[in-house]
Amino acid sequence: MKASQFFISTLKEAPADAEVVSHKLMMRAGMIKKLGAGIYSLMPMGLRVVRKVEAIVREEMNRAGAVELSMPVVQPAELWAETGRFETMGPEMLRIKDRHGRDFVVQPTSEEVVTDIARQEIKSYKQLPKNFYQIQTKFRDERRPRFGLMRGREFIMKDAYSFDRDQASAKASYQVMAQAYRKIFDRFGLTYRAVAADSGAIGGDLSEEFQVIAATGEDAIVYCPTSDYAANMEKAEALAPAGPRPAPMQAMVKTATPGKSTCADVAELLDVPLQTTVKSLVLATDTLSKEGEIVKTQVWLLLLRGDHDMNEVKVGKLAGLADSRFATLAEIEDHFGCKPGYLGPIGLQKPVNIVVDRDVAAMSDWICGANEPDFHITGVNWGRDLPEPTLVADLRNVVAGDASPDGQGVLAIERGIEVGHVFYLGTKYSQAMNATFLDVNGKPSFMEMGCYGIGITRLPAAAIEQNHDERGIIWPDALAPFTVVLCPISPDRFPDVKVAADKLYADLIAAGVDVILDDRGERPGAMFADWELIGVPHRVTLGDRGLKDGQVEYQHRRDAAATNVAVTEIFGLIQSRLTA
Repeated sequence: MKASQFFISTLKEAPADAEVVSHKLMMRAGMIKKLGAGIYSLMPMGLRVVRKVEAIVREEMNRAGAVELSMPVVQPAELWAETGRFETMGPEMLRIKDRHGRDFVVQPTSEEVVTDIARQEIKSYKQLPKNFYQIQTKFRDERRPRFGLMRGREFIMKDAYSFDRDQASAKASYQVMAQAYRKIFDRFGLTYRAVAADSGAIGGDLSEEFQVIAATGEDAIVYCPTSDYAANMEKAEALAPAGPRPAPMQAMVKTATPGKSTCADVAELLDVPLQTTVKSLVLATDTLSKEGEIVKTQVWLLLLRGDHDMNEVKVGKLAGLADSRFATLAEIEDHFGCKPGYLGPIGLQKPVNIVVDRDVAAMSDWICGANEPDFHITGVNWGRDLPEPTLVADLRNVVAGDASPDGQGVLAIERGIEVGHVFYLGTKYSQAMNATFLDVNGKPSFMEMGCYGIGITRLPAAAIEQNHDERGIIWPDALAPFTVVLCPISPDRFPDVKVAADKLYADLIAAGVDVILDDRGERPGAMFADWELIGVPHRVTLGDRGLKDGQVEYQHRRDAAATNVAVTEIFGLIQSRLTA
């Protein structure tokens, strides 16, 4: 490709609404153009990157035995009603009506449609296993679209769905996909982690997220530097403290803490470590009648160490707390006789269900609210001042330095951007939609399913968050819009420069190298600034002075300076760099 034939449109400044680095650089490099909130046109330079992502994904999916199809973006609501998701999906799913008043959805995902295909086409166990995938546009009506392609409303996704005859074969299909994903992300040339993820209401342990490591990532990734353990924050287990609980050393005392309603403020006032305080979180669960009216409400008190944060996913998995909510002020005052900020488990007005975090269950001489404004209780001990806890559970987010659940060291935390997810579904959709096949015994059985997604348009944004500097993007070879750029200096004035550039360009094209020749006649400074912003990883500069000495300049995008290379050696150098 020659630059004069292509479309290059760079900006010196990013638009004011661009917040994160990837959004700013993709706008400045002319890769995307905003059409509306969370909706972007992929410009030619950006589309080349997306097509390279798609090509790698398609190659590895095909190699893993998946079969490509394409499902409609607009789908009839009846299918979604079969699984109940038409009502429960929430406002993120865009619902529309056709001219006849019939309900449709703009697909955010395609479990219903692919299950409908399977139940119509797969009749016998002899047709299993099958894995269907598509690379298709999705739409999710995000309340607050932001960060460009990182959290847009319209996006391209690769979604795959496996169908198997039983759990054992479904788990085998899951592992095939998990390994295919590792090959895909290895080929992208990005630093990533495959982390164990929470599998939600379906249960089980087969769920992994693929996270591109980036300081600007929204997700916290927990890992052990001395082992292979990795999980997202929702999944990572906080182990119980080792060793017995220390013996009580203090008497229980009601202590004045005027105006100090947080654990941090109380610790500072009393000049004690924050780790000696206990926070009280109050939840409620409602029992509903058939008509949907509340007939009974239970109040729950969760006790966590003052420096720890509650993990809502873990709490939601506890018996009785699946549909919990934060208690209202009236419910709190009714049970504790006090407003939040001074709550604790001693001196309650009414009984509550108490759930104690593992760390709190191992504490002695701790501090909690006195259920009276401006007072806390110090020197609280289990067994002496209140009964031993009967319900102890892992309620919190892990923190750096916690023991690794695999026993191989301590945990560290880094930030990541989720770009892929593999998930074992079981029969959730096949049962809801009656997707059965005749098993070897001649009886109908529900298909076991898995789903596997990759954010095709999110991935380039994640790559930029990980690979950039003050000059612009630094693409890995596999994702760059062009792998090599040739920059001839004043070719119109120096015929030898044009001849040498055209020859090297022709040689690289013949060798299958993805090269662009910048024949726009730009000044060197402007030309270099464009390609550094765009992020092409390999640049060759050809100038009259250097050619007279038989040399050109080679510079990788990460190099601080260019290197002189003999004209006779530059073709071989580029090939060796591209195959390294």
